[in-house]
Amino acid sequence: MSTFDPDGLRKRIAELEAHMGEPGFWDDQQQAAGMSAEHARLGRRVGRYDGLQAEADDAAELLALDPDMLDDVAVMAATLKSSLDDLQLEALFSGEYDGGSAVVTVHSGTGGTDSQDWTEMLLRMYLRWCDDKGFKTELMEASPGEEAGLKSATFTAKGDNVYGLFKAERGVHRLVRLSPFDSAHRRHTSFATVIVAPLLGDSETIEIDETDLRIDTYRASGAGGQHVNKTDSAVRITHLPSGIVVQCQNERSQTSNKATALRMLQSRLVEQQEQRREAELAKERGQVQDVGFGSQIRSYVLHPYQLVKDHRTDFEVGNTQGVLDGGIDGFVREYLLAKAAGRVG
Repeated sequence: MSTFDPDGLRKRIAELEAHMGEPGFWDDQQQAAGMSAEHARLGRRVGRYDGLQAEADDAAELLALDPDMLDDVAVMAATLKSSLDDLQLEALFSGEYDGGSAVVTVHSGTGGTDSQDWTEMLLRMYLRWCDDKGFKTELMEASPGEEAGLKSATFTAKGDNVYGLFKAERGVHRLVRLSPFDSAHRRHTSFATVIVAPLLGDSETIEIDETDLRIDTYRASGAGGQHVNKTDSAVRITHLPSGIVVQCQNERSQTSNKATALRMLQSRLVEQQEQRREAELAKERGQVQDVGFGSQIRSYVLHPYQLVKDHRTDFEVGNTQGVLDGGIDGFVREYLLAKAAGRVG
């Protein structure tokens, strides 16, 4: 398992600065942009570590000067440990795109209106989690269900390590509850799938053959101000070889929606490549790779008892409302630690 290595980070920052100072550095703009982004990201990480070190020194000095401040110092130490744990978690991100932003799509599965309502609940959960983490989000598309909820929704989340963190959420999420849409108020099981792709920068592009695309335009019909603005210029793009479908209705013009949808498609194709790479690595290690489009990763049981359980790590929480309000840090952390230790694929 990786550990946080500030000296190693400083060495890497020095290497990047040496490259950035070379003549012709910007001749390859895509490579230069990647190095610049890595330099900025690592610089912020080391800066946070140095800040935590200074706070730890202050706490130790305070306790030495006044032993009666032990309770206050204990509170400071708990906060410092939590922040240091986050930094150590970042050391687990080894993928090319892990340190960057993400495109997240939630699709309703089997279960009719209940699953569409579940899709909207998951969207709310993720947006709240992003807000708590300080990530900037933008809703790109939300397709309303016939009666309630959403058939699908896609948003971007921007910030450090967003993609690396959100990868813990890929797969099928299962909800068990008494259905508010069943007149007999029976228990229903609903499913929704979460797809996570890296959000590519302006200089990060992959070639797509236009003949492989089917492009449809439509008028967004629902959700209104609750989700996205109504528009006459929504665009849906189907990539015929892979079957991937993306859509955007958030921009002001059809041209802008098409451009954004194409970037979303590029992100999804890169994610497909990343999934294949992870599957190969897992195969080499003798692991079963189960983090995919169709794998059920977590159950949220609201009846007859209250429990959220991750099936990959067995981590569970009884406060279901807290989880649905965005409290998923424990699940993300346990999955990333288990993955780094080779306990999950």
